[in-house]
Amino acid sequence: MAGSEPALHSSVMTETEPVAVRAKRLPREQRRIQLLDCALHVFVAKGFHAASMDDIAEVAQVSKPVLYQHFPGKHELFIDLLETQLGQLREELTAALSAHQDNEQRVTGTITAFYEFIAREDEAYRLIFASGMDNDEEVSERLDRFHDAMATAIAEVIVDDTGQPMAEATMLGHGLIGMATSAARHWSRLSERPALGVSAQLTSRLAWRGISGFPKENES
Repeated sequence: MAGSEPALHSSVMTETEPVAVRAKRLPREQRRIQLLDCALHVFVAKGFHAASMDDIAEVAQVSKPVLYQHFPGKHELFIDLLETQLGQLREELTAALSAHQDNEQRVTGTITAFYEFIAREDEAYRLIFASGMDNDEEVSERLDRFHDAMATAIAEVIVDDTGQPMAEATMLGHGLIGMATSAARHWSRLSERPALGVSAQLTSRLAWRGISGFPKENES
């Protein structure tokens, strides 16, 4: 997570805007989903530390007691959102990894999925990579689990194809995830940036030139 992310744009209502009428009653699960969606917008706009439960309640057009009925505090709400977004990203990367039998296409598909997640209009990637929560133990634990899971998934493919020891393949998996993360985050910060497809292809070619240096087991 880097401290050099650009200033976050604010979609939260300002003090000069009129206070909206309160939202209508919703079934509990629908209300929870709505609150999570509003919280996402607030955390993306303000970051964790500057955001408040007041902000979230205002955007959701509910009272604070209603918000606290669903989430005991801001930290718990953030963790819930983080787990949701990490789960979505993991599903997208895993699907891309398993969508092809050709390894070069696997690399391209997985890295493209990373770029597509970061390019999403809701900017949910900021919860994962730019929340200002680097030193939070619960956040770090969940990020470590995510990276370990994805590195292991990549390593299993490498082991199957090359016969590399699992420990070495896992290091390669972490390296590929790190490269994709760093390149895609840099791309997101550019004021003038190449098209998503071009950028993903450039990163994929770099990654493939490295990983393809490990021949398949039946080719060695």
